[in-house]
Amino acid sequence: MTAKEYLEQARTLDMEINSKLEMVSSLRAMAERTTSALSRAVVSRSRDDHQMEETIAKIVDLEREVNEDIDRLVELKREIMGVITKLDDPVDRYLLSMRYICGKDWEEIADAMNYHIRTIYKVHDRAIQKMENLLERIKLHADSERRA
Repeated sequence: MTAKEYLEQARTLDMEINSKLEMVSSLRAMAERTTSALSRAVVSRSRDDHQMEETIAKIVDLEREVNEDIDRLVELKREIMGVITKLDDPVDRYLLSMRYICGKDWEEIADAMNYHIRTIYKVHDRAIQKMENLLERIKLHADSERRA
């Protein structure tokens, strides 16, 4: 896994969580529409009641998944931040944490750092290379400890 792939894990998981939250919202809206339709219906409702139960079960399951994903995300961000803080250059640390921990886009980072966007890309490339070297050293250290 490259340094960029390692850092992107948190952003990817964050997007997956947001997607699931949108699905939960959509299911809730569907359940509310079904509930209002049921309250107006006079005919047999056993099929509609069953459909409502299934929708509620899906919402509960999806919310459980979201909570588990959020726990993983918090732990992953903590781990990634622990590695980022080992970089010597505070500019590198700030840029990488803004991008991969806080999820800021390039323009927001450039504004916050008062840099031109092209400079941000160059600093990012340099920071990624340093991160690559750091992750390699961490991996080598872990391998040597395992062998000892």
